Amino acid sequence: MTTTAAPPAVSTRQHHLVGLVSAFGIGMLVAVQSRLNGELGGILGDGIPAALISFGTGLLILLVATAVVPPVRRALGNVWRTIRTPMRGYGGLRWWQCLGGLAGAFLVATQSITVSIIGVAVFLVAGVAGQAISSLVVDRLGFGPAGPQPLTAIRIVGAMIALVAVGLAVSDQLSHPDGLLLAVLPALGGVGTAVQQAINGRVARTASTDAYGAVAAGVVNFLVGFAALLLVFLVDLALRGAPRHLPSEPWLYFGGACGVIFISAAAAVVRVVGVFVLGLGTIAGQLIASLFIDVFFPVADKPVSAPVVVGTLLALAAVAVAAVPNLRRQR
Repeated sequence: MTTTAAPPAVSTRQHHLVGLVSAFGIGMLVAVQSRLNGELGGILGDGIPAALISFGTGLLILLVATAVVPPVRRALGNVWRTIRTPMRGYGGLRWWQCLGGLAGAFLVATQSITVSIIGVAVFLVAGVAGQAISSLVVDRLGFGPAGPQPLTAIRIVGAMIALVAVGLAVSDQLSHPDGLLLAVLPALGGVGTAVQQAINGRVARTASTDAYGAVAAGVVNFLVGFAALLLVFLVDLALRGAPRHLPSEPWLYFGGACGVIFISAAAAVVRVVGVFVLGLGTIAGQLIASLFIDVFFPVADKPVSAPVVVGTLLALAAVAVAAVPNLRRQR
């Protein structure tokens, strides 16, 4: 009996290690997407069309996947049937719970507008702070598929450290009010991200219990986000006119593909390491990659300063503090 039980335990530890490394890679992709969308928005002179291009390319990839993979179509059918005839109680899904793409559209638009001005590191530190605060409320109210989560003192401490981190990271902007105001946008985007993750989790659970359910949730997310950005773009086009010419560099159009990859990867990894540890690894990957990008590929006139570095390290410490109880339970 004991000899047959040992191999699965080792395999589980190996799976958790692979899952954590994958989560870190997912976070790095988020940072890369931020830089690509930010640079595209800077070249176009308008963040809205850059965000529309990012969402549009991601939606195109997912629509092709839906056309060639029947389980994804079946999962989408489950979502549609549930919305038309919602079940009562916790297992139901309402139409407004499919609007997570609105938060995603806002975040991508924020990337395109602010990153070329404030840098990737400040953008992500502000986003982490907003997400840390919002996740406390989202978990407490039970918006996600796991239901209500306790509001512990150590998680509150982690959120407070995150606020101090963003304060340090944007301290250089205090003498430049415009830059400081721009840092508020990614913080609001982080608030929306926590809500988006909870809503998309419910959609994925309704669609299917396997990875195809997460892909279906991604399709819904990109459809809603693209529709919202298209409407905003039409208004922007009428008020401001057409953006500058499209750049010829092909890599600037890979932001949408990055989004599809890390959404699909997260759907697979979350079944191994859980939502909270996935978030821990993802945020760590974002912050480290953002510092690397800003050090070796800085935006114009935006070198990495000591407060940004300290703020990033503090943000990592905030995530670690908030994760301590979960890591202990995992052991």
